[in-house]
Amino acid sequence: MNVFFLIRQLLVAFCFVVLAVSAAKTQDASPPPQVPQQVTSPSVDPEELQLRLSPLTKAELEVAAIAWLDIAKAKASEVVDAMVSLKAAEGEEADKLRERVVVLTAERNSMLDNLALVANAWEAKGGQAEAVADIRAYRNSMRVDEVKQSDWKTLVKRALNWVTASDGGLGWIVQIGIFLAAVTALFFLARMVRRAASSAICRVPNLSQLLQSFLIVVAYWATIAIGLMVVLTALGFDITPLFAVIGGASFIAAFALQDTLGNLAAGLMIMINRPFDEGDYVDIAGTAGTVKSVSIVATTVVTPDNQVIVIPNNKVWGNIITNVTTSPTRRVDLMFGIGYGDSIPKAQAALADVVGSHPLVLADPEPVIRLHELADSSVNFVVRPWVNSADYWTVYWDLTQQVKERFDADSISIPYPQRDVHLHGNTAGS
Repeated sequence: MNVFFLIRQLLVAFCFVVLAVSAAKTQDASPPPQVPQQVTSPSVDPEELQLRLSPLTKAELEVAAIAWLDIAKAKASEVVDAMVSLKAAEGEEADKLRERVVVLTAERNSMLDNLALVANAWEAKGGQAEAVADIRAYRNSMRVDEVKQSDWKTLVKRALNWVTASDGGLGWIVQIGIFLAAVTALFFLARMVRRAASSAICRVPNLSQLLQSFLIVVAYWATIAIGLMVVLTALGFDITPLFAVIGGASFIAAFALQDTLGNLAAGLMIMINRPFDEGDYVDIAGTAGTVKSVSIVATTVVTPDNQVIVIPNNKVWGNIITNVTTSPTRRVDLMFGIGYGDSIPKAQAALADVVGSHPLVLADPEPVIRLHELADSSVNFVVRPWVNSADYWTVYWDLTQQVKERFDADSISIPYPQRDVHLHGNTAGS
């Protein structure tokens, strides 16, 4: 009984093996995928061909590539036959054959271009890289060999035909004209966007002039960049490789321009945090002056003696920033010394009278006039009036002059540094 069961199981297994082998053979013998007839039609328009290639699978594109390779090869054979006949012909017959060679060459080049479209679509959907490379090498070699084997009259004829063809030189001229017109319109549009952005940004409260200027510039150049990509795409250019080039170049530039990128980041921090604005008087890392402008990488400061100093933004943001203009009022710190023999109340009254009579000194906060220290050569008073920030140096210089004149009028001395020397003589032997 066990023997019969074992034999039955073996027969069942054998049947399954036979069926599997048969199915595999059937699958291997299955016909290649079919592609629409319009895809492999020699008269198909390139734009239509590109649209019809979009829904095809990788296997279908492989079939289409092989078909187009055969079509281009057949047309190339016609070109070669015509060129061979041309070499043996003379006179009027040669002119007719030369015209035929030019026509056949243009048709072959059109088919080679369609072959390139199919190869690109096949590669984009995972086609064999080596097969695609072979197709491109075949296409390029055909064009090079054609130039090498053609006589100069044929080359001139082809060049003239290319210049006057709608898809040749004339087409390029039209495209260049369209591109220049589009770029001109694009810059006009960018100016309009800049005006609109300036009007909108100026209404936003608490934005510094620096940040406003930066945002307006960004809006302007962003419009141009996006517009150029739209124009190039509309003209049929594939800008995908451009993004790859920009990405690679940006990666390299990030290492080569580390300091510049640091200045850029610092410039953004300055614009966002607003430690100063254009027109403010600042002291940055020992450089004092009025902020003329701030770009994304540097800050330009004009010193009181009209020197223009450009400071990298990473030096600005990484140092202590003293903004003098940001406060509406400032305190003027002065110190005046009198002699030890002069009257302190008289000197203090004179200082109070001079400071109080100055029209630019503020009554609130009240000026501070106090005896500050007993120095080596003088008794020093501090004089600290408050003024509007714009009047700082006017009051500083006026009070310095007026106090000196008042002390002279009141016979109050302003001593210069002096030292008393006491000599002790030895009188024992005298």
